[in-house]
Amino acid sequence: MPTLRLALAQVDATVGDLPGNAATVREWTRRAADAGAQLVAFPEMMLTGYPVEDLVFRESFVAASRDALHRLAADLERDGLGGIAVAVGYLDADGPARLSAAAEPDRGPRDALALLSGGRIVTTYYKHHLPNYGVFDEDRYFVPGDTLRVVRLGGVDVALTVCEDIWQAGGPFAVACAAGVGLVVNLNASPYELNKDDVRLELVSRRAREACAAVAYVNMVGGQDELVFDGDSMVVAADGRLLARAPQFSPHLLVHDVDLPATTPESDDEVDTDVPAVRDPMRVERVALPDVVPTPPGPRADGGIAGRVADEAEIWQALVLGLRDYVRKNGFPSVVLGLSGGIDSSVVAAIACDALGPAHVTGVSMPSSYSSEGSRDDAADLAKRAGLDHRVVPIQPMVDAFLANMTLSGLAVENLQARVRGVILMALSNQEGHLVLTTGNKSELAVGYSTLYGDSVGGFNPLKDVPKTLVYRLARYRNAAAAQRDEAPPIPESSITKAPSAELRPGQLDSDSLPDYAVLDAILAGYIDGDLGRDGLVAAGHDPALVDRVLRMVDLAEYKRRQAAPGTKISIKAFGRDRRLPITNRFRETARPEPETVPNASADIAVTSSTRP
Repeated sequence: MPTLRLALAQVDATVGDLPGNAATVREWTRRAADAGAQLVAFPEMMLTGYPVEDLVFRESFVAASRDALHRLAADLERDGLGGIAVAVGYLDADGPARLSAAAEPDRGPRDALALLSGGRIVTTYYKHHLPNYGVFDEDRYFVPGDTLRVVRLGGVDVALTVCEDIWQAGGPFAVACAAGVGLVVNLNASPYELNKDDVRLELVSRRAREACAAVAYVNMVGGQDELVFDGDSMVVAADGRLLARAPQFSPHLLVHDVDLPATTPESDDEVDTDVPAVRDPMRVERVALPDVVPTPPGPRADGGIAGRVADEAEIWQALVLGLRDYVRKNGFPSVVLGLSGGIDSSVVAAIACDALGPAHVTGVSMPSSYSSEGSRDDAADLAKRAGLDHRVVPIQPMVDAFLANMTLSGLAVENLQARVRGVILMALSNQEGHLVLTTGNKSELAVGYSTLYGDSVGGFNPLKDVPKTLVYRLARYRNAAAAQRDEAPPIPESSITKAPSAELRPGQLDSDSLPDYAVLDAILAGYIDGDLGRDGLVAAGHDPALVDRVLRMVDLAEYKRRQAAPGTKISIKAFGRDRRLPITNRFRETARPEPETVPNASADIAVTSSTRP
């Protein structure tokens, strides 16, 4: 039985940085070759980054991807790496894009995989299944492939597949079984969601049994706008057993020796894909790659199985990586945020310090006449614990200057304070080059509990997909992790235990305007993540009047969410890429009033304004 030494290169790619991404492939291929690997696999669309979105429609970008692939093949040969097979994702096209008037049904842009060896492109494979749900719009961009590529490598038949191909039964993996392959390689750019690693392992095991073959699953790591890729690459045996697994959220080269069945003469027979397990007929094309370096002598390579971590640790790593890559890839030297002493800004500050180092984080305390002494002290305490740059800019003189020239009262004065703070943060961004971080959480974003151009100002929001109750859990986790390392917990205990408040009027508490966060988050999870309607939420045990109130707030705050900063996705349904609803929308999930009492649009907006526009 032949042994194939696999290397799965779990690495980061930047969208559009073709030279940089190609350099990463060359660097990690060298590492794989030094480890004696015969085949190294890189993530989906590694050369272009993922997702490329409407760059697909630029012929110049497609051409640049193709050119980069040819140069990469030649460069690997010049690097003395021609003897190792390299599977790498890229963007290809065999016709105009689907939105073009000249588009053909079976031709167009392709989410492609290339196998490189000996300075040439040995074969290419086009992704067969195209996801069109959640954050994915691939049916808009790509044309599916209809041919499974099987490469004879070191006496083993290896099938090549891409990402979504593994999520669907009865496609390339079933065809791979009919073709008698020993290994299926699957390149991925699979975004992180909480607990997706558990789903992933079961999925890869199931697909290995369907393919009657071992599966090598390699995934990207790193952040791209709202998405973060967590790695979690793995090798699974034909019977579904986990053989090796990489850690999450860090670049890693997983090298593992896999014993695989040798090819037989029957393997060259024409494959009959008209079998019950195969829903999508595919042609099978084979290519031989005889010049593969032999498995090196000595001890077997064992990639090991990385341990799993608790939910809070997993989420924290995702938020840190998402922020770090957003800042780094967009060229910002540092970040600035409003540091109020409350739980949200404290957690954002801690994430930023972990992501960038405290020397690259500025926290600005902007007290008004309503800011408590305790909140000011908590902000200063966190800055001291974390070691970030702490500044104090009192806003009351600026607020008074506005009020001396305008007649404002009530909610308008509250929102004025938030907007003055927003102006200060943006001024510091302009002056010093920081990226402004906004600190609102998913619960507040859901119900519109924020001030447009005030506390919602900013270029990135680390907590955008983090409900308020989870913010508290993350604060507890981060402090406990510090204590385990004999470090000072970064978040003051009083920031965690005190009642949340915007402190925009005397004695103000969040509970004046919102239900208890534990109750609110349960309703929001059902409505937003679970797509439950009013009746479903009431059937789940929630108070009908409270459901009506919360759903009304959520529906009327869509115009605010449309203007919100991007932020790292950690849930199955994040605002922005996942959940897209019209701003102008009269459909309501709440109980129906009589026709003559239906509010008009201006009244709807007035109600929304009562929760901090």
